[in-house]
Amino acid sequence: MKQLLFAAALLLGPLPLAGQELDRILLEIEENNLELRALRSENEAAGLEALADNLPGDLSVEFSPFYAKGTSGLASTELVVSQSFDFPTLYGARRKSGRLQAESLDDAYRIARRDLLLEAQNLCIDLVLYNRESQLLDQRERNADELLRLLERRLDEGDATLIEANKVRMERMNVRTERTQNEASRTLALRTLQALNGDRPVEFDATEYGPLPESLPTAEELLADELDVRASETAVRAARQELRLSRQSWLPSLEVGYRRNSALDEVSHGFVVGASFPLFASGRKSRIARTRHTAAQLRLDDARLENDARIRAQLAELEQLRGTLEAYDLELMRHTLSLLLKAVKSGELSVIAYYTEAEAIYGNMQTYAQTENRYRKLLAELHRNAL
Repeated sequence: MKQLLFAAALLLGPLPLAGQELDRILLEIEENNLELRALRSENEAAGLEALADNLPGDLSVEFSPFYAKGTSGLASTELVVSQSFDFPTLYGARRKSGRLQAESLDDAYRIARRDLLLEAQNLCIDLVLYNRESQLLDQRERNADELLRLLERRLDEGDATLIEANKVRMERMNVRTERTQNEASRTLALRTLQALNGDRPVEFDATEYGPLPESLPTAEELLADELDVRASETAVRAARQELRLSRQSWLPSLEVGYRRNSALDEVSHGFVVGASFPLFASGRKSRIARTRHTAAQLRLDDARLENDARIRAQLAELEQLRGTLEAYDLELMRHTLSLLLKAVKSGELSVIAYYTEAEAIYGNMQTYAQTENRYRKLLAELHRNAL
């Protein structure tokens, strides 16, 4: 029975901490995860693209030959070399906009990284239980074998019943069934971690969650560190800068150049100066930018409300779970189980009576183990932005 397994895990007490091993795995996953590697490359490409988009236009070279009747060869030629560029203030505005866009991409990467590492951390939290189970199954089987030998001897002497012996045999059968289930769950968690680690094998043998934080931050502090809110704030700043940039879209594009005309023996030189006025696109760009700024501000408000509600609900649940864990008297349950086991070995208590009394204790210990697992995952969720 799983109750027996959780009870045995708690009876062993504290085991080596998982903190350093967990940190090692998270560092490996951050380095090897294919999705994060792709995002890093995409962000680098986007940064280079933003720089390229803020350069002056290409140099233009035009050569025109002219022919006329009665003239051998070229009658005249025209060479125009020109360079177009935007109004100078636009380059500074676009450069600032590009920096904010790059910051938005960095925020998106940090959120993706955080969510992926949180998933890995939760898998490791589950693996702590699986590793404990794997370690304790052998002990449970040895105890069942010892009890079975004792009962078989008593059965030969007439001091035990076949029902009691069969009860221990069923316990040993349950141990073997749980071993299969435990290994399947553990293998699935490790394979999922391996996939997160770029398909590189991962080993996680820790059997303890690690130390608890000395204190919890407030809801306001957690909200201030929330990456989703920070990303939304960056998006608002980027949209505001795009709005400022759009207000300069009426500024003309300029063109300067050199012109050379030749006609028979005469050659003339001159300059090309021109401007392009965006008469029709300017107003539309401004409306688009205003709409996007409004949308970004609404998303920021929504992110603050949603994350504030989530954080406060999780803090309330965490407080409730802590109270539940503190309500359990583990020492009392351990001592009672020890007394029950001694009573069985001394012949003062039958195996049937032992399991009847112990089942309630095992059920409480199973509830405690599941509550502790949930408590640890909730802590990880609240501290996810510190990963």
